[in-house]
Amino acid sequence: MEIDITRETCPMTFVKVRLALAELPEGEKLIVRLSEGEPLENVPRSCEEAGFRVLAKRPNGDGTWTLEVAK
Repeated sequence: MEIDITRETCPMTFVKVRLALAELPEGEKLIVRLSEGEPLENVPRSCEEAGFRVLAKRPNGDGTWTLEVAK
């Protein structure tokens, strides 16, 4: 599953990620496109604090990043 939260602001960034993760079966990955700055700092940390694993964090070259999260 993939979601784009580049237009969202905190705290809605993690809320959207959390809702998407709730829909995924155990062991699946969520691909999240997010903006630099606060979302890039907070979303990975919040995912790990909630018990999810951040597998990768890659820049897209346009000021956005791709985050890969395992449920």
